[in-house]
Amino acid sequence: MGNFFHSIYLNTDIFLIFFYRMTDLPIANFLIGTFSLSFLCVIIGEISVSLAIKFNKRYVDQMTAEVLEKERLSIVAYQAGDKASYKALNKEATDVWGKSFFTMAAYSAGVLWPIPFAMGWLGSRFADVDFPIAAPLSLVFDKGVGYMFTFIPMYILSRILFKYMRPYLPYFKGVQKMLDAADKPGH
Repeated sequence: MGNFFHSIYLNTDIFLIFFYRMTDLPIANFLIGTFSLSFLCVIIGEISVSLAIKFNKRYVDQMTAEVLEKERLSIVAYQAGDKASYKALNKEATDVWGKSFFTMAAYSAGVLWPIPFAMGWLGSRFADVDFPIAAPLSLVFDKGVGYMFTFIPMYILSRILFKYMRPYLPYFKGVQKMLDAADKPGH
């Protein structure tokens, strides 16, 4: 089993290091490679979450329908003057809404799972590399900065770019349509 994971690591390393050797300029290579790695993390995370959402769509739709029905019934109870039923139904709707909220929060966090693997790989390759930086940041980071200082802003940039690219990317066109449909009122 150890050889299997080592083989995966070596093949992944060969693939990833390619992006760090595209030019004759070391700093350009590092920036290109780190941006490529961060964008790959975004893509893998987005694919993972979109598959999880598709797999659990029926469950999420049931929760949404249950919240809407409980809200509707609580309004009917309120209009009928039945405060006890109103409070009970409103509490049930709030409980289901909470489950739905935390399910969506878990999906949102799910896009981040590739990052520790990317950081681990970066650490194995660039742990001893520090980049000097200009003032005023050099006052805080007098010994320079490492790969994390570059990866995190690159990841944020990749997320922003992906947001605008998603509607035009082959697999993600369908995902975008699903997200747009979910944002419509009454869904």
